[in-house]
Amino acid sequence: MSIRDQVAIANQRVWEEEVKRGCGCCIPWLDLDVSSLRQYADGKQEFLPVPEPLNYIYPASILAHIEGQDVLCLASGGGQQSAVFGLLGARVTVLDFCEGQLAGDRKAAEHYGYDVTTIQGDMRDLSELADNSFDLVYGTGTAYVPDVREVFVGVARVIRAGGIYRADFWNPYTEFVDCTDWDGVGYRITTPHAQKERRRPDGMIEFRNYLDEVFNGLLDTGFSIERVSVLPRTLPDPKDEPGSYRHCDAFMHWAYAVLARMGEGPS
Repeated sequence: MSIRDQVAIANQRVWEEEVKRGCGCCIPWLDLDVSSLRQYADGKQEFLPVPEPLNYIYPASILAHIEGQDVLCLASGGGQQSAVFGLLGARVTVLDFCEGQLAGDRKAAEHYGYDVTTIQGDMRDLSELADNSFDLVYGTGTAYVPDVREVFVGVARVIRAGGIYRADFWNPYTEFVDCTDWDGVGYRITTPHAQKERRRPDGMIEFRNYLDEVFNGLLDTGFSIERVSVLPRTLPDPKDEPGSYRHCDAFMHWAYAVLARMGEGPS
């Protein structure tokens, strides 16, 4: 990786530990049902609610007509999203700074029998990738870089004219609220909105992506905003313990995704 600043070093170390620990984001999806996956991608089946793990691939429209397209899974290693795209017939490249995550992508590809290209690198530096080489960039993990606009500049170079950049972001108003912030009544916001950076006890360094940085940054790098989607909404399950991830997610609903299309260029 060409970027080896304090942020990259700290966050890479923690993510490698998460792989060893068996974090849910690091376990390849090896039991996907291809038939259901194709129905979900084509919009032919109503899922109420959307079954896991497909609820983490949103909006479903990005999966339509993906066969034969070049897809970059950006900072989304682990053998999860890449498995969905691979099974639907896309040519998949995964760039992630965590070698343990990339091993998951290779494991999923071997399990299902499709090809995948894996590159260990920082999402802020896409210099190993050629210009205009992807039809879809599926991005995540932007909370781990200080300036998300650096990522947008790189994506704008490697995506083809008319291509779609799907990127998800944490809600900046609740980003630094944790499951442990349950006080018996609700989840407390204790960090000022103006505080952009947080260092977690495990050493991870996180950053708040403000809404103006996200939307103006995309527009400034040549994208048009096509759609904004949120992670499928859920109500608290009575069986979920307050302070658990599922309970907290029902209240905080951290994530949203933006679909942005790269301009066609001068006419």
